[in-house]
Amino acid sequence: MNNNKNTSTEHIQVVNSSWQRCDLYGLNHTSEADYSTMPTGEIKDLQAEHRYLLGTTDREVLPYYENILANSSCLIMLTDQRGQVLNCWGDKRFINKEQQHALAEGTHWSERINGTNAIGTAIATGQAVQIQRDEHYLKHNRFMIGSAAPIYDTNNQLLAVLDVSSDAYLPQAHTFGMVKMMSQSVENRLIHSKFSDDHFLMSFNTSNNNLDSQWIGLIAFNENGSIISANKRAEMLLRFELALKNVEDIFGCPLFELKNQPKGQPIAVVALNKYTMYATIQRPLKGYMAAPDYRERQPVRQESRPQPGQESDAKISKIKISYGDPQVDRSLKMATAIFEKDIPILLQGETGAGKEEFCKALHDSSNRHQHPFITINCAAISEQTIEAELFGYDSDDPDSIGLIRKADKGILFLDEISEIPLSVQSKFLRVFEEKKISPLGSNRAVPVDIKIMSSSKRDLKKLTENGLFRDDLYFRISGLNIQLPALKDRTDKHELIQNIHSHLCEGQQPEGLSEEVVILLANHPWPGNFRQLKNVILIALSMAGDDSVQPWHLPDDFFNDSDEHKNSEKTKRSTPVAGYSQSIINASSVRILAENNVNQDTLREYNLNKGNISRTARALSISRNTLYKRLKSIGIRL
Repeated sequence: MNNNKNTSTEHIQVVNSSWQRCDLYGLNHTSEADYSTMPTGEIKDLQAEHRYLLGTTDREVLPYYENILANSSCLIMLTDQRGQVLNCWGDKRFINKEQQHALAEGTHWSERINGTNAIGTAIATGQAVQIQRDEHYLKHNRFMIGSAAPIYDTNNQLLAVLDVSSDAYLPQAHTFGMVKMMSQSVENRLIHSKFSDDHFLMSFNTSNNNLDSQWIGLIAFNENGSIISANKRAEMLLRFELALKNVEDIFGCPLFELKNQPKGQPIAVVALNKYTMYATIQRPLKGYMAAPDYRERQPVRQESRPQPGQESDAKISKIKISYGDPQVDRSLKMATAIFEKDIPILLQGETGAGKEEFCKALHDSSNRHQHPFITINCAAISEQTIEAELFGYDSDDPDSIGLIRKADKGILFLDEISEIPLSVQSKFLRVFEEKKISPLGSNRAVPVDIKIMSSSKRDLKKLTENGLFRDDLYFRISGLNIQLPALKDRTDKHELIQNIHSHLCEGQQPEGLSEEVVILLANHPWPGNFRQLKNVILIALSMAGDDSVQPWHLPDDFFNDSDEHKNSEKTKRSTPVAGYSQSIINASSVRILAENNVNQDTLREYNLNKGNISRTARALSISRNTLYKRLKSIGIRL
């Protein structure tokens, strides 16, 4: 077996395992291939059974074939989950007449019948696979190269396989990427078709700029937030099984906010408390009455752009990044001074410390502000799709050009660059060194004019010393190194808190934050930094309505963080916020006050509702379980 074309350890293991299965099936390399076809009547019945799949695939596949593959000698085949060919598109000129009947409707390409082949091995493994000529188990099948990807139905069960078979002259990386893209497109369409009328559809990806691509994660959820269906890409992006989970738990975002997000308007979310994703929500097409919400006017990015002629000192919008913290101000000054030069910028700091917002502010104040700001979340991108997502295809379709070319004339922000696998890091070097890329399926180099910025929560220098990050890549990205402080270490927390509150409520909550809440927020340890602060304020705003935000409007886990921090610090006395009197209640006292107020509210509603648990919980906007806990804590046992 010759593995010159594809020698990854994982691929070699896939082929070896397939050959072992073929041995168990009683095949040998000289066995006759079985190219017999089903009777015409049975083929028609099979096609009728899969009528909807065939129609969907036809609509999704033909545009790719006509725009990208039409001039190539290749044949596209769709099979059912058993490997029986349902339909073919394309050109059989790459094979002789005697072999053409092998690739026809009604033939059967399971491993058990025709040995190792792209279709059969994709069925056996449940994964996309490319089988080179001499990797076919049967010698009779070594006239072609096959690239196949499974198609999963809305229940994540194997439904079909899409295959592109060609000769050795078609660029194989290009072909393999295309078949995966086409199968992904079919999967997405199946979910849209089945659930768009009555369910919410959430599309998400690692960048705000590739939400229109086929590589999105796609989730269908119901009125209660329960996930009804998810494509394979969604689970791959999150590295998590999503069946029967709740979107609130997965994305850390209130269900109310997700359900009332304006159509097509991206929202930034943090999935599983570690993956930054960008998402759009499509409401049920048959109608959903959206509740009025001030957040509807808050897209992912609404920073004001500097006007021509403004003073340079006013260029950087400090709305989201600084209100006088000396470390941040110094970093801004240095970054602004070198920004228009060909010097890369590397930001390091904790997750959620504002690295991306820092870069966006620099972009919006620069000469590139009218051009794209493209974020690539390196922690979420996979080795299998990285080339297709970054470098795209040699196509005029704007959705197929890849993220790097989308950043042309603008900024390419590599978020969490420390998470790129070593095997992939080399692919970035040409972009850094020559500012050129080669799209998949093309031998031409396309120049790109981009400013490169990167971020990492890990110490890249130490990773380099330990051989976990390429030193040549490290020196390419670390022109100016900036260390951003964690939120708890900022000296301008008070102003930041007030500003974030104003930004989130946009004047719709006139009473603002109470003094006690400002003190609690300013003294909080904030393990999740700005992301956690924003979520806490959003929850408090929802609970407070038109009233001022009080301590009892803050979520329970906020106080849990405070308790854990105080215990780890051996219960140090809280320090008053600068500018406030020593007589202001400290954080511990405020919590006691908050608990007393909560208990009073709970008792009042419990009595007003004559002990009815459901009505009391609704009146307090809490769950029944939370109400039971509160009643138990004040001595009422049910």
